[in-house]
Amino acid sequence: MATAVAAWRAWAHGFTLTQLGLAVPRRLALLIMTVLGAALIVTLQWLNLRRMGRSGVPVRRPLKALAERILPQSTRELIPFLALSVTAGLCEEFLYRGFAMAVLSRAGLPVGVVILLSSVIFGLAHLYQGRAGFVSTMVLGIFFGASRSALGSLVPAMVWHMGLDLVAGIAGPRYLVHRQVVTEQLG
Repeated sequence: MATAVAAWRAWAHGFTLTQLGLAVPRRLALLIMTVLGAALIVTLQWLNLRRMGRSGVPVRRPLKALAERILPQSTRELIPFLALSVTAGLCEEFLYRGFAMAVLSRAGLPVGVVILLSSVIFGLAHLYQGRAGFVSTMVLGIFFGASRSALGSLVPAMVWHMGLDLVAGIAGPRYLVHRQVVTEQLG
């Protein structure tokens, strides 16, 4: 709903597809960057989840508790989670790196400030993940914002975001949730 309202407001205020990051310039280069970036980001996400799952550090306990509450616990829950991952990648990137960056740019702010402000807002939207979730999401937002600015398109960030969320839904329960719970429910 928020994405639809933002798209309507963007249209009403005359934002172009290019201003919103929805253009696809240099298609071959963009495709290569999207695929290579996705492969790297998905691999790093998988390895990081595995590392965190194997960690016995007490700081990881809140992360594991959060994972038990929000990640899919069965095959039945996985299918809607995967759909949610795709829509989150599309909608959140449009809202924070498309619409927000276009509005802030139109206000005359420098690109670095635009990227930082949109990333802080993105981080705030993820405060339910705690302080560490806010910071890591904000840093990720800075990376996605910089890629949108450098590449002139949201497409790579959308695909990368989807990949992060898809891996979280597939590998997260495997590494972060108690194995017996997942095994019983998936088996």
